[in-house]
Amino acid sequence: MDASELKLKIFRQIETLEKSKLQQVYDLVLNLVKKEPTANQWDDLSKSQQQGLLDAIEEMNTSEGVEHQSVIKKYKRKYG
Repeated sequence: MDASELKLKIFRQIETLEKSKLQQVYDLVLNLVKKEPTANQWDDLSKSQQQGLLDAIEEMNTSEGVEHQSVIKKYKRKYG
């Protein structure tokens, strides 16, 4: 699909939206267009966020982490 076909498809999808949905689509597109893409989103994280991710990776690499399914089962029994 070339660019003109894609634009037409998008237009057809949005032309029937009610005003509130149209505003949401506009806001999303505007945010997408304004945002400067970063080659490395790691640099956008705070130092504590970076350290938290590094700690989590280290825990998983040394088998200290808890598997997702184990956590889900535990809380389903407790709250479900």
